[in-house]
Amino acid sequence: MPLAEPTLLGLLTTWTFAPVGDALILLGVLAYAYGVRRVHTGGGAWPVTRSAAGAGAVVGLVVALNSAMAVYGHALFWVHMIQHLILIMVVPVLLVWAQPIRLAHDAGAARAVDAALRNPAVRFVTHPVVALALYTAVLVLTHLTAFQARMPTTPWMHEFELVAYLISGYLFFLPLAGDERAPWDVPYMLRLAVLAVGMGADTLVGIALMLTGHPIADFSTMRGPWGLNALADQHTAGGIMWALGDGLMMLLMIVVGVRWGLARPERQTMGPWLEGARTRALLDDPEADTDADTDRSGQGVDDDEDALARYNARLAALHGLDRPRDPDPRPPA
Repeated sequence: MPLAEPTLLGLLTTWTFAPVGDALILLGVLAYAYGVRRVHTGGGAWPVTRSAAGAGAVVGLVVALNSAMAVYGHALFWVHMIQHLILIMVVPVLLVWAQPIRLAHDAGAARAVDAALRNPAVRFVTHPVVALALYTAVLVLTHLTAFQARMPTTPWMHEFELVAYLISGYLFFLPLAGDERAPWDVPYMLRLAVLAVGMGADTLVGIALMLTGHPIADFSTMRGPWGLNALADQHTAGGIMWALGDGLMMLLMIVVGVRWGLARPERQTMGPWLEGARTRALLDDPEADTDADTDRSGQGVDDDEDALARYNARLAALHGLDRPRDPDPRPPA
């Protein structure tokens, strides 16, 4: 049965239920609350900001899966796009800030958590390059292919899409958005670079939807004659993807940049590999060892007096300052 045109009151009072999803959300909330209680019982502290981020993630999930957005996301492409951005960006970032992995570690499951983080499969799927590729693939394949045309009328494809958004977004933002315990400790400069590439994927999908001259998916089959026509609906969805998606990514990059500026000095380096490459370039020593040029605290060449002395000596040699000067450069009479 086609959906009727909504009223403001109807939008506010329309709610739906997803038994499996709602049960998983409830279990997650209970597990998180239990973990916080365990940490407090053990004499530890759990910042309120992390719990607030977790609460925000739950609110985002409920809005995306149970509110009028979940109902009219089947009938309007632009509404579906907002739902998609909440699930692939907003909720995953809030989950990373909530730090459930660290909570499980601190609540008594340290051995199991550390073993899981060392698992080769976990390290592979959470590698920033792999996660970026997955994030990009999910964006492109669910919006610019025949998948989007079949999704509104195929329940299992819709459910798969929502799960894919949530998982790919979480894996992408896990090593980039905060300080959660993760298999990869990505330097802040590289975090910004990977986020910028991810923003490019958002831009690509948004512009492609805006410029395509034919409807990729016709959501109007799920509603009556009200609302935008299929092509205008698609162009609006593309504009939301481009503007809102890039805007959210830019805000996150600003947050990461601020965290970089406030981080301890040993956390402000470019990482062992890049610091080693930089050291080799500065000292003109291709055989220089990365570990030897970056100490255990993460400090690089800028904090190594011996390396700085070698760099200054190299500069002096390049400018001829290490050669004795002729006291009287004038030629003899």
